[in-house]
Amino acid sequence: MTHRLAAIILTRNEAGNVAPCIESLRAFCDLVLVWDSGSSDETVALALAAGALVHVRPFDNYAAQRQAALDWVAADWVFFVDADERATPALATAVVQAIADARPDAPAGYWVPRRNLIVGHEMRGGGFYPDHQLRLLRRGRCRYVPERQVHEIVTVEGAEAKLSEPLIHYNYLSWAQFHRKQKQYAAYEAQMLAQRGIRPRPHNFVVQPVREFWRRFVTLAGWRDGWHGLRLALLLAWYYGFIPYQILRQSPAAA
Repeated sequence: MTHRLAAIILTRNEAGNVAPCIESLRAFCDLVLVWDSGSSDETVALALAAGALVHVRPFDNYAAQRQAALDWVAADWVFFVDADERATPALATAVVQAIADARPDAPAGYWVPRRNLIVGHEMRGGGFYPDHQLRLLRRGRCRYVPERQVHEIVTVEGAEAKLSEPLIHYNYLSWAQFHRKQKQYAAYEAQMLAQRGIRPRPHNFVVQPVREFWRRFVTLAGWRDGWHGLRLALLLAWYYGFIPYQILRQSPAAA
């Protein structure tokens, strides 16, 4: 059976998030699929109890997980939602209207804005709003770029468009959670740099952090979030501008 619209949630140890996320999707999606990567908590049991279909696949990277789920599910349209995101009724209406567009030149991919809440603060700048994500995809006409293992990139055969209604993203509940995630992302960034043959040079440890800070705080208006925005800009400059090159420098391949 091919569904008209399937929501896919990638999970690993998301017991605190998975049930409310599923609940926000069930009213307008024909199928909610939880694509789990080996949770050791109650994620799978809670997902099943909430009415989702669950499939377990060992994790390799984010792009591969999303592409595997996209290939596996039988649906015309796929709506990717993270476990810490919630769809509002207004977004549900926008999604249903978008996939009802039967024109030959109708978009095959839709960008969805996000309202990001970081440690209790709803972000207004710094790249965190409107933070469009390419999440509503016409299956068969979209593929994830395998080289982009984190902060994934989708190639779309056809037009793209933007929805106006946002997902609510409970991004980081604590600074400890933020640091854990950024360490993972920095390691992925280092891996992608290594695959491109990039090796650290002395100037990278100054230029890249300054560039990332300027991008976050000035270009993307992180200043709109005051001290919260300044703190995030400095931390992201460290994790994306400095740490990946530090990892490369310590790698045997960089010797």
